[in-house]
Amino acid sequence: MVLGPGETLLIGRAPDQALPERDATEQLRTTALALPRVAGHVSRLLGEVAVGEEVVRLRWRGSTGAQLSSLFDAPGGARRVTLSDGMVALLDEGDNQLLLLQGRQQPDGTFTDLLVSIDVELVSTPDVRTPWVPLPDPESAPTTEAPRLEPWSREWYVALALAEPWLSGEDDYPRPASNREIYERILAWRGHAWNLERAQRVDDAIRVVARMAFGIADDPFTQGQGRVQNVRFAVGRRSAEVQLVTAKDLAAVLSAQARGTGLRPAEDPAIT
Repeated sequence: MVLGPGETLLIGRAPDQALPERDATEQLRTTALALPRVAGHVSRLLGEVAVGEEVVRLRWRGSTGAQLSSLFDAPGGARRVTLSDGMVALLDEGDNQLLLLQGRQQPDGTFTDLLVSIDVELVSTPDVRTPWVPLPDPESAPTTEAPRLEPWSREWYVALALAEPWLSGEDDYPRPASNREIYERILAWRGHAWNLERAQRVDDAIRVVARMAFGIADDPFTQGQGRVQNVRFAVGRRSAEVQLVTAKDLAAVLSAQARGTGLRPAEDPAIT
């Protein structure tokens, strides 16, 4: 699909839902692109790519986790930006790669990442073309819940302990927590830590988290590549990126710890 100055591309699971909000002139300059084989938890409208005379802007409109990678003229070269709802990013000239985390549904029902490539090129005489505008589909399926760990479960706490550097903003030089550190962290949060004093039980929980975070096809524990420490680092970061656990989850756990109960609010008799 090719766009020129003054045109806008809407992308998502069913982005045509946003078309009726625009006036007639905008609709003529707007193209809606439904991404193929996307998962049901992907937002109907993910983003807007607006092409100007000199710049191309991406405004992220979805709750689905995504990363934008591109090249720019600076020492070091590549950049990678994690997108959140309402964020605006300028696209660089050349190839810009938008990675939709767990956005594609496989035939077996599992999920993998979906890559969208946006190539920005400066041309002297833009082509004349008519944007394609699909008919709105008011009966498109509502967005479903993304795969998540059961809140307050053992695996949820393990994921929280692994992802804590990224959730708290202290990820300048993070290292993956050891099994002992995960056990002690959960013990401090909750007051007890199931059977996680046994290192094998921590390993088992991390494998469950990894499969949920990456999907079966991309599970790093089954790829046979890299050191275990590198895999644990990847699992912690990915858990935060795909929102298996969130900063809000971490705040809730710290609040329970501060109350001295270690319990979720529904279990805490001090909360009415």
